[in-house]
Amino acid sequence: MISELFHQAVEFLVNAMGSLGYFGIFILMTIESSFIPFPSEVILIPAGVLIQRGEMSFLFVFLAGVLGSMAGALINYFLAYYLGRKATNKLANKYGKVFFINQEKLEKADRFFVKHGEITTFVGRLIPVIRQLISLPAGFSKMNLSKFSFYTILGAGIWSLILILLGYFFGENQALIEQNSTLLTLILICFSLIVILSYLLIQKNKNPSHRKL
Repeated sequence: MISELFHQAVEFLVNAMGSLGYFGIFILMTIESSFIPFPSEVILIPAGVLIQRGEMSFLFVFLAGVLGSMAGALINYFLAYYLGRKATNKLANKYGKVFFINQEKLEKADRFFVKHGEITTFVGRLIPVIRQLISLPAGFSKMNLSKFSFYTILGAGIWSLILILLGYFFGENQALIEQNSTLLTLILICFSLIVILSYLLIQKNKNPSHRKL
């Protein structure tokens, strides 16, 4: 039943994107990456199917996906940059004891993101669920916009490429994608851990006396 519904959803999106074109992919990825998170798999995998059928260009689908992800990330970034901290401070003061949040913890989180925001943003874009939310702490901590944009595009580019290729090579076999979706998530998490460990080793070599993140 679930497999059938998924197949129908993919077919619907394939038809919809055939009508909306690259702008439709851009808009859907913008929404997916910002205030209404939903799986980007249902956007870019069908797009990969259309590329395989010769109905779309790989380059333009890739650009639409990455630019849409960037646009959605910037929405969350600027919302958090201008509005988020004030609202979070109010919540911390009013309900901090309930949610185990206080000003000191918020300031500590800000310091962490100022110091390690680049690697956090990059890795966060590769992990489902987190990828939609990682722009918020970047905005809270007022992370440098150029660095935020670079690492967001880098992470979003890798994620978009993976999904497009999945659609291109396996899009006609939805059951195969469903069966291996968990494996893909685990591979991305393992890759992210390798990136993080490499980053920590580099930081440790730069400053041997540095023991705490």
